[in-house]
Amino acid sequence: MSASTLEMKHEQAVARGMSHGRLFGAYFTEAKYETIRMLRTPAFAIPFLALPVALYLLFAVLLFGAALRADPKGAMFVFVGFNIFGVMGPGIFGFGMVVALEREQGLLALKRALPMPPAAYLIAKLCMAVLFGVIVTATMIVAALTLGHLPLNAGQCFTLAVVNILGTLPFCAIGLFIGTRLSGKAAPAIGNIIYLAMIYLSSIMFPLPKSMQDSAVIWPAYHLAQLAFSALGASGQGSALVHIAVLGGVTIVATTLSVRRLARVG
Repeated sequence: MSASTLEMKHEQAVARGMSHGRLFGAYFTEAKYETIRMLRTPAFAIPFLALPVALYLLFAVLLFGAALRADPKGAMFVFVGFNIFGVMGPGIFGFGMVVALEREQGLLALKRALPMPPAAYLIAKLCMAVLFGVIVTATMIVAALTLGHLPLNAGQCFTLAVVNILGTLPFCAIGLFIGTRLSGKAAPAIGNIIYLAMIYLSSIMFPLPKSMQDSAVIWPAYHLAQLAFSALGASGQGSALVHIAVLGGVTIVATTLSVRRLARVG
């Protein structure tokens, strides 16, 4: 019997021996301290929490505020683009870069030896990414309502928040896939390539030339942006069911492959 199989059996035995209260407490504690840790890491927290709203205010208020006030569709496009920009980062880098580094440092092996539920490590990082997405969404909505002059009602704000929260899942899955397969040095580079490719090639920041428009559909960011447009009452491209299916498929496939990799290799 392999070492990884023995570790999995140990983790399962630990989880079975916990009451529901202790099990919830274990998940909550791991998620709490993972979130606090990342909030206290300026190199992670500042770019992903402050940069989206700062760039939105720069472009949508200071540079092109007058033009966007006269163009509601353009104002909506810019607002959605920076929302998606803010949602992608914590998932891709919070999983990709951090998981790769912690695998190299032996932290995953240490956590497997501890009396904690087997999924607590990944659930904690997911909760952290979701919370970052909520903060980004909240700050973007406040900026749009107070300075961006974008008329949003309570229902639109709530629906957008739900879309963004669920929209973090595929990017977390992509980040986890990167983190389980690459070294701590390679993961940030590959994560940045994928992150920047989605920003520039998914048509979330600016319209692509006609020759490149069809290729935008290969990126999850494009599908999440279309759902965000629908949530805000704007006309999106394509079917919402197709967008949900693509995002769900990316999440399931990338997560399944990553979990298998962790179970087999660590």
